[in-house]
Amino acid sequence: MTIGEQDGAPVRLQGKRTAMIVCWLLGMGSLLSWNSMLTVCDYYYRVLPVDLATSGKGGVGPYVGLCVLVAAFGVADALVQGGMVGDLPFTLPEIMQSFFAGLAASGALTSGLRLVTRAAFDKSHDGLRKVLFLAISTAIEYLCIFLYAFYFLKLPIVKYFRSKAASEGSKTVSADLAAAGIQQANSTSAEDTTKSEDRLSLKQLLRQNWDYGLDLYLIYVLTLSIFPGFLNENTGTQGLGSWYSLVLMAMYNVRDLVGRYTPLITFTRVESRVGLLIAVLARFLFIPAFYFTAKYADQGWMIMLTSLLGLTNGHLTVCAMTAAPKGYKWPEQNASGNLLVVFLLGGIFSGVCLDCLWLIGHASF
Repeated sequence: MTIGEQDGAPVRLQGKRTAMIVCWLLGMGSLLSWNSMLTVCDYYYRVLPVDLATSGKGGVGPYVGLCVLVAAFGVADALVQGGMVGDLPFTLPEIMQSFFAGLAASGALTSGLRLVTRAAFDKSHDGLRKVLFLAISTAIEYLCIFLYAFYFLKLPIVKYFRSKAASEGSKTVSADLAAAGIQQANSTSAEDTTKSEDRLSLKQLLRQNWDYGLDLYLIYVLTLSIFPGFLNENTGTQGLGSWYSLVLMAMYNVRDLVGRYTPLITFTRVESRVGLLIAVLARFLFIPAFYFTAKYADQGWMIMLTSLLGLTNGHLTVCAMTAAPKGYKWPEQNASGNLLVVFLLGGIFSGVCLDCLWLIGHASF
């Protein structure tokens, strides 16, 4: 059967719901290992300074090795997100939204597991919690690999869009379709064929999408400058004791997940480019809000503020990614998706670095 010949809305939408579910799972799996490592940071603090590899016995070698492993998580995350977000904008906004909702679901899942394992192994320091997290993460990672390789690419809606991408000049998609045994149309019209001389350069794409890239960068600079470092170091213990930081992280992750579904409600969706940038800049009011809440307010206010941080992070991320300019041919759409992920991950990196500024003047600094 030749997918390229099956044009029209019925084929384009066939398998849409299944594709959304699979993309949700792929999003969750792509960040699950990282979130597992991040969420058990209270366990790491018991064997720090950072040398978990030797249970705190010291040594530069194991410390460097651990840093390399953490860096490998970051590289893998960048490659997966860059690849998926490069492909998905060419499909449907709902599929893109499902992938980003899955990213947030990984945080919510690990927070839930963390609370359960904390209750079950609260007195245990022998690594059972760490092993449980890694085992679950590894199993879901393998599931996602098989889902993508043997199921996702064979969905009718995915075949349709990837065949359309191949007709517009994507050599990598053509190779993927051939490897999956999917026959392409033998002929394409002149208007469906992307000529290399007509394609936009990265500089042109950046000029057309710079504000969306800036939105994503600023969203994650702000979020990662607060979560999770500030929530672990600067909020004290309050009435919840050692559970306090876990509850804060769980509230952030759950609200982040909820926020990635709120754009499905039409009147809450921010589609104006100027409006989106204003909303992103307004989030920087969280910085003084968190500072004074940690200093003067009780845990109820901090939980509410953390929930708002997660809700706005999820909502604005999906708004920016789904509102970014469409209508490009596949190579340009893929490249623009990759550029947006670069801005997003650049914001994460910058936010983590700026997170250290909260420690200035702190007792542990």
